[in-house]
Amino acid sequence: MRKIIQTYKYLSDAIGDHEARIILKERAGLDWASILANPEQQIDADLILQDLTERLEGKPLSKIYGKKEFWGIEFNVNECVLDPRPDSETLIEVALNYYKDKKPPERILDLGTGSGCLLLTLLNEFPQAQGVGVDLCEDALAVAQSNAETLNLCHRVRFVQSEWAKNINEEYDLVISNPPYIASNVIPNLEKEVKNHDPILALDGGEDGLKAYHDIFSDLFRILKEDGIALFEIGFDQADDMLRLSKKYKIRLGDIYSDLAGNPRVVDMFKQ
Repeated sequence: MRKIIQTYKYLSDAIGDHEARIILKERAGLDWASILANPEQQIDADLILQDLTERLEGKPLSKIYGKKEFWGIEFNVNECVLDPRPDSETLIEVALNYYKDKKPPERILDLGTGSGCLLLTLLNEFPQAQGVGVDLCEDALAVAQSNAETLNLCHRVRFVQSEWAKNINEEYDLVISNPPYIASNVIPNLEKEVKNHDPILALDGGEDGLKAYHDIFSDLFRILKEDGIALFEIGFDQADDMLRLSKKYKIRLGDIYSDLAGNPRVVDMFKQ
């Protein structure tokens, strides 16, 4: 047994204040106010120290506890899906701003849905919409389905196993995607939290990081309605590539939107 304040200080020194509080919340059910109110409280620290060991070995807390917050919603995650990241919230912001003064979308397609965080967040924001989430990985689709069940959205969403849009035959008002966009030779240099615990399928964008965009853009005219919009997350250095690809596939590139760090993160595209 250890005093809670001693355990907190030990964790904080090792992994920082934020993650120390997460571990104590998960394993001891104690928020920061509870720790301050009763710092001498004794707790069994065995599981806490086990979690710390895994974290120091590079396993993200999200993969230890099987959940990650995105847009204020807690999503189930595992090593079959990409961790939801704050950068991806830029896509949600762009979608909401685009439809602020327009009729909201009725049909949304998410290519490479993973945990379903983007699609399910948008369905939560657009309560009249129906959605389809596509992923090549059957295990990822199971995670997305579990999140839809948790959020009571099963009646408004279905999930399809497909390589991008190959098995999709309908048109959509809004098409979204956070495809793999990291060049293959960069993968070994990523942080161990990413390269060892996120699926390579969701990271590796081929030799130049653009393979998924080629595959998706070649089908975009077929799946996007005439007055629809497509939103894509991109790498911080891929803005010029998006302009080049939009010309190649005769898609109109609208704007490029930056994330909170000021990096290009999302592009919107149109059929005309």
